[in-house]
Amino acid sequence: MIFRRALFAGAVGRFEAAVRARDPQASQEALSMLHQRFGPASDAEIAAAAVRLAALLPEVPAGPRARVALIVGACVERGADPVASAPALLTGLRDVLGAAARFPERWRGAGGGELPLPDAGDPHSGVVTRVGQEVAVAWWTLPQWETAALAVLNHRSVRDAVTHRPELLAAAGRIAGAADGHLKCLIYALLVLDDHPLVALHRTTRTGYRLRMTGIADNFQLHTLLAAELAGAGHVPGEVPAPEAVAVCRDLPGQVPTWGTFRLTAPDGGEIWNEGTPSDIPEVDGVRLLVLDPPPYARSWPAGRFFAQMPGDLVLERVLDPTETERWLDRVAAAQR
Repeated sequence: MIFRRALFAGAVGRFEAAVRARDPQASQEALSMLHQRFGPASDAEIAAAAVRLAALLPEVPAGPRARVALIVGACVERGADPVASAPALLTGLRDVLGAAARFPERWRGAGGGELPLPDAGDPHSGVVTRVGQEVAVAWWTLPQWETAALAVLNHRSVRDAVTHRPELLAAAGRIAGAADGHLKCLIYALLVLDDHPLVALHRTTRTGYRLRMTGIADNFQLHTLLAAELAGAGHVPGEVPAPEAVAVCRDLPGQVPTWGTFRLTAPDGGEIWNEGTPSDIPEVDGVRLLVLDPPPYARSWPAGRFFAQMPGDLVLERVLDPTETERWLDRVAAAQR
């Protein structure tokens, strides 16, 4: 077993040498070997390979680069350091998003027709002829880059360190519609708020609460945790989620059916949809400001996490005093005039 495990480190070395020698045939053979020998590799080999392969990414030709990014992401999922791997992965993602953004326009300019969807494998020659090699490969490998990026973005340490998140979000947003939803998960991950304050106002009881949210990817998860923190503690009336439903919204695996407790409302009266993200909640004076109204109808969903590998949390920091609550409610009333 020790010998078999050592074969993975050898495959990494062979791939590095082939890439730097600009030997396509040897690179392809070594890359296939990496896939074959990944499973039995030791934890130490996985950790070392992630750093080495991430550093190699800029030198890998555009075609196989996405496959290497996937291997780096898989190494992170097996315990390699996400912070060490993330910069090269996210730089590669940025470049691919930029190139892929040119695909729809070039496709239309070269004759139009139904836009091909990003897919695994290599783009066929007709696509390359119409839009160019770089753009075609970028478009074709979007799903692979998304998967690789999510492996590191699941970690808060990476999300805290990403300085060009707005740039990545803008680039992904420009092509998400044309990519038929392929980039939804990437966009949701880039929108996650960490250690972010939330003020929730319960309109019926005219009470207010300051909370702090981390790693919450969608409002189904937020809704369930809000119900646990507020209704579950007896601060407000309403449906209390089961402890199991709360646990899977924080860090346990799986999904548990639960029922809605509130109608989530923006200060101006607009709906904050469960299908959206906490970033949809308007920011007022540095906090997200949310109004909790009675639910207009009974609604259930499978409570859990949008990203199974991303722990989430919502903590009630304090109950607002009546004077502070009324000030916030006055802001809400002014927004609705």
